[in-house]
Amino acid sequence: MTTFVLIPGAGGAAWFWHRVVPLIEQAGHEAIAVDLPADDESCGLPEYADQVASAAADREDVVLVGMSLGGFTAPMAAARLPTVRCVLVNAMIPVPGETAGAWWDNTGWAESMRTAAKAGGYGTDIDENVHFFHDVPAEILATGQAPRPEADAAFESVCEFESWPGVRVVAGAQDRFFPLGFQQKLARERLGIEADVLPGGHLIALSRPEPLTSYLLTS
Repeated sequence: MTTFVLIPGAGGAAWFWHRVVPLIEQAGHEAIAVDLPADDESCGLPEYADQVASAAADREDVVLVGMSLGGFTAPMAAARLPTVRCVLVNAMIPVPGETAGAWWDNTGWAESMRTAAKAGGYGTDIDENVHFFHDVPAEILATGQAPRPEADAAFESVCEFESWPGVRVVAGAQDRFFPLGFQQKLARERLGIEADVLPGGHLIALSRPEPLTSYLLTS
C-alpha cells in the first residue's frame, strides 16, 4: 500500500484535497492531507516540512504531492524521510537555497503570466475568480473553508535541500496562474524533465480530481 501525503498550497488548507482523498482510498491506498499553519508567523518552511514528514512517519512507500507553494515544502520533507517519491502539481519548483519570495522574479513568472493572459483574452491583474476558480464547480467552492492568509515566514524562509528524489511534474493545461508554457519551461530548466499535462486549472484537485488521482496512482 502506498501512502500519498498531500501538501496544499498557500493558505495551507487540507480541504483543497478533499475530492482526491476518497478516490485514493477507494483504490486501496492511504491518503493523508496535511493542514499547515499558514497564518502562523512563527512557522515557515522548516516547520511545514517537519509537519509533513511527521504525517508520513513509519510508512515505507511514500509519495509526497506538493501543490503550488507546496512545491517548496516537498523537497525539505523528502529529505526527512527514508523512502519517498515526489509529484509536483502546478507547483513552484525551487532550487536549493531559494526562498519562495525570490522565486517569482527568479523564474520570470510575472511576464509569463501576463503574456498568457493577453493570448487567452483574460485580465492580467490577478483575480481569484479569473485565475483560480474559473473551472471549479460553484457547488464545490460553496463547501470550502474561508481562506487563510499565508504568513510572510513561508516566503522568507530558505528552502534547504541538496537534491530531489524521484520527481514528476503535473501541469494543468488551463492553469492561468502558472501558465502551461511557463511550467513546462520551469520543469526542463530546474529538474531536467518534461511536465506531464492534465486537463484543469490551477486548482486541479478541486476541478478535475479524477484524472489527477489516476495520474497519482500510476506515478
